[in-house]
Amino acid sequence: MTNTSAPTGPTPPPADELAAWIEERSRTGLTARLGIEVVEVSRKSVVARMPVEGNEQPLGLLHGGASAALAETIGSWAAALAAPAGHAPVGTELGATHLRSATSGWVTGRTRALHEGRRTANYVIEVHDDAGRLVCNARLSCMYVPVTAEHARADI
Repeated sequence: MTNTSAPTGPTPPPADELAAWIEERSRTGLTARLGIEVVEVSRKSVVARMPVEGNEQPLGLLHGGASAALAETIGSWAAALAAPAGHAPVGTELGATHLRSATSGWVTGRTRALHEGRRTANYVIEVHDDAGRLVCNARLSCMYVPVTAEHARADI
């Protein structure tokens, strides 16, 4: 039997409340452990930064997985802001190319939408160091799924 009830769950707020909505969702989990901070939020782009310190691999370089996690986090936030009502994004593919190392300071990621449709969204996320050099170029694909009361979560 098909469930005909309308999906419920978190949906993005009006444009003037976007930054607070994203900031609230960055206080727990991996985002908090990596030290990711929201810099700018708009319907066109999400920008966040992450410290290199605490996110290094054994040789003292920024861990590639940390760059990938930053990229997926902000790409997912961008997808959530573009999601159709009653839907939430789930990542289906993440690819990251690490172009140079970072050993100190912060790295900053910025999303750019390639496609925002009714069922899927695709983003390019560029991660730069404090000197503005490209550290990582990532691509994220998301699929929108209906959010139901049984699995609605506030930490998209």
